[in-house]
Amino acid sequence: MTLSVDIEATFTARGADPFTTAAAFEVKRGETAVVLGPSGSGKSLLLETVAGFHSHDGSVALDGTDLTSKAPENRRFGFVFQNYMLFPNMTVAENVRYGDRYHETTGDAAELLAELGISDLAGRYPSTLSGGEKQRVALARSLYVRPDVLLLDEPLSALDVPTQTRLRQDMLDVLDGVTAVYVTHDRTTARTLADRILVMNEGRIVQRGTPDAVFDRPTSQFVAQFTGSNCVPLDTDDLRSAVDGSGNAEYLAVRPENVRLDNGSGDVTARVERVVREDAVFRVTLAVSDHRIDAYTTDPPAPGSSVGVSFEESASTLL
Repeated sequence: MTLSVDIEATFTARGADPFTTAAAFEVKRGETAVVLGPSGSGKSLLLETVAGFHSHDGSVALDGTDLTSKAPENRRFGFVFQNYMLFPNMTVAENVRYGDRYHETTGDAAELLAELGISDLAGRYPSTLSGGEKQRVALARSLYVRPDVLLLDEPLSALDVPTQTRLRQDMLDVLDGVTAVYVTHDRTTARTLADRILVMNEGRIVQRGTPDAVFDRPTSQFVAQFTGSNCVPLDTDDLRSAVDGSGNAEYLAVRPENVRLDNGSGDVTARVERVVREDAVFRVTLAVSDHRIDAYTTDPPAPGSSVGVSFEESASTLL
């Protein structure tokens, strides 16, 4: 089961300039492709267009069968919305089984509720549920119709961080073996769930690859910064001499975990501006020339002190 997408669609909102989103990609059977991008990049419009909610040029095909002329309800796609979209007058079980009205072949509602840990909610109404519970119900409803492809539009973004973390881990099991396209602006979610990542900006896919390839080997300044790397301008002799083979490169992209701090020596000297605890590590913000660089460490230097800084060459990218 391969989903093939090659589309271009233009949208016009009152008082705004037309916005065009265009993408070409394939999702193999059982693969989770995550479309990662900032707000306004066009990723949700892309997902809605794949679902059939908007007209477009090009094609959406499943195993070679063009679905472009098919209505959304006839594409056998499941869609998980950011804002749940549950029917308030139906119980949890009734919401999950809503697909019986449109699909002859469906799953086992009780089994899905158990898999998502919400069996005890079957008789309750959406107004009595927490955000995390509502999203689990919405996910169960989409899976109940046994979709050929599951489309997910930032389903975790409205949840608090602990709930996001728990549901993200649960979704690893839920999405195992499911062909899915997942849209998010959250890089932790992307790196956790994706088999492949498509980075989107201004309506276009600007980089694609495995999570490690995208996060560790960005191909542009935008991708480097959006995925959390330092993007250091190589505009001083000290910085250029710290990077072998810099040539005509303008920037060095290096993740905070690949910046080494050394009290004794280093490729360049930096002043410690800030130290912030982030779970099991400290984020250290350093001033190097006129630039700011972040580093992760378990043994932070004192703010105001000077430290040597080195960049792991094998884990750095020249742009």
